[in-house]
Amino acid sequence: MQVLKTPPSAFSAIKDFPYSPHYVQVTDTVSSEISMAYYQAGPKNGHTVLLVHGEPTWAYLYRKMIPILAQAGFNVLAPDLIGFGRSDKPIRHDDYTYARHVIWLKEWFNQVVNGSATLFCQDWGGLLGLRLVADMPERFSGVMASNTGLPTGDIQPNEAFVKWRRFSQDVTEFPASGIVKGATVSELSKATLNAYDAPFPDERYKAGARVFPLLVPASPDNPESQSNREAWKRLKLFKKPFMTAFSDSDPVTANGDKLLQSLIPGCDGIKHTTIKRAGHFVQEDKGEELAHLLIQFIKTTHKL
Repeated sequence: MQVLKTPPSAFSAIKDFPYSPHYVQVTDTVSSEISMAYYQAGPKNGHTVLLVHGEPTWAYLYRKMIPILAQAGFNVLAPDLIGFGRSDKPIRHDDYTYARHVIWLKEWFNQVVNGSATLFCQDWGGLLGLRLVADMPERFSGVMASNTGLPTGDIQPNEAFVKWRRFSQDVTEFPASGIVKGATVSELSKATLNAYDAPFPDERYKAGARVFPLLVPASPDNPESQSNREAWKRLKLFKKPFMTAFSDSDPVTANGDKLLQSLIPGCDGIKHTTIKRAGHFVQEDKGEELAHLLIQFIKTTHKL
């Protein structure tokens, strides 16, 4: 598998993400080892909070949440998915599959995370993170989900997603920062937009970002539809605390929180919330609010 590595200099101008990257080698059953980056903050002996990003972002998306969680005494871990951030970027579209992403994230998790963790997931962070919860429920003490889900393709995707998927394939130059800008409510600075573009010096680096929308199970015969159905069987038995904190201005995942609440028993008795004045990238719009909600969720529901 041929990969590209974004040069460190691409990140040198970023002033509001002071976390040094750590790296582990991950592999699947076919490819050779590739490098996956992650960031750690807070006391390493604290309860682990795992923050998983989605498309087309990287751990920078969590820069407003990380310091608050670390200050509260949590061991905060935020990986860059393969193809994003400082992680290696395979150059062929065919190198990226949903199944491979699950394996890569699970390999990273098993190497880095000790004991149980609380997962916060958004976008593809849920499509991948919830698979980990389903496969290893004993490793998770709780979940907080925002603007995400675990689709099987048995329900037709809404028009907002269909339009997004079409745009992602038709656009000549994949605009990472423009996508973030278009799916937030707040105004983003030029420096912030540059930080979202930093991992992708040119189009060759964007294979993972470009293919992600096509990997979402949007029809019942998707290669990972059955795997997600099997995952749902296990999630329907997940009784540990599970909270939804979807935003009020994301047409792609609208009402997804109600589905999670209706199917996952861990949602029962939890005070769910809707984040006001926030778009799809809720961490950008309301990162500090999310961090405080997550702290309250853990402290009031977890038996640590």
